[in-house]
Amino acid sequence: MMTDPSRLYEIWVYLQAEPLFWLTLTIGAYLCADFLYQKTNLFPLLNPVAMSILIVSGCLLIFDIEYERYFSGAKFIHFLLGPATVALAVPIYQNWRIIRSESMVILTVIILGSVFAVLISYGLGLLFGLDSVTIASLMPRSVTAPIAMGISELIGGIPSLTAIITIITGIIGASLGTFTLDILRVKNMAARGFGIGLASHGIGTARAMSRNQTAGVFAAVAMGLSGIVTSLIVPLVFQLLF
Repeated sequence: MMTDPSRLYEIWVYLQAEPLFWLTLTIGAYLCADFLYQKTNLFPLLNPVAMSILIVSGCLLIFDIEYERYFSGAKFIHFLLGPATVALAVPIYQNWRIIRSESMVILTVIILGSVFAVLISYGLGLLFGLDSVTIASLMPRSVTAPIAMGISELIGGIPSLTAIITIITGIIGASLGTFTLDILRVKNMAARGFGIGLASHGIGTARAMSRNQTAGVFAAVAMGLSGIVTSLIVPLVFQLLF
C-alpha cells in the first residue's frame, strides 16, 4: 500500500515541533554509535560521543533545523549533566583512602600536566600565527567545558570557540587515550583513568567510568583538580606571556 507523501510530510512537521523527538534522536544516535563502537572492538576513531555528534549535527544540517529548536528537547540531557557530575562524589568518597595515600603524586602530576597543557596550547598558537584572542580561547582547552569557558571569558577569549575546542580535545583524548596507554603498556587502572581524566576531562571521565570503576574514580579526581589548577594558572600565564 502506497503512503501519501503529503501525509509523511505532515508527520515530519509534527515531530519537529515535539521536544520529545529531539531527546529521542539524541539518545538513539548515541545507542547506535555505541553499538557500532562495540561491534568494531572499540575502534578508537568510532568513539560513541564523536559519532553521536556527527549523526545529530548531520540531521540538523540536512533538515535545516535551528539549534534552539533541537535544544528545546535535548535540554533534559543537559540538565542531567549537573547531577551526573555531582554523583561522581560517591565513588570518590568510597575510594578516598586510596586517593589520600597518593595525594602527593596526584598533586604533582596535576600541576605539571596542567602547566604543560597551557604552555603547549600557547606554543601551538604562536607556531600557527594565531592572534591573542584566539590563543586566549585555546589555552583553557584541557579542562571541562563550563570551567574552560569561564576562564576564556576572564582572559579575553571567545567562550563559544573555547567550548568547541574543548569538546574536540575531549573527544580526541577519549578516542585515542586508551589506544595510547595500551601502546605505552600502562596496566594500572588508576593511572590509566587519571591520565584520561587529565587529558580529556568530562568525556574521557565518562568513558573511563563505563569501562572500570577505579579508572573512572581517578579520572574524576583528575578532571576536578585540573579544573581548579588551570583556573588559577591560566590568567597568571596569560598576563606574563602577553
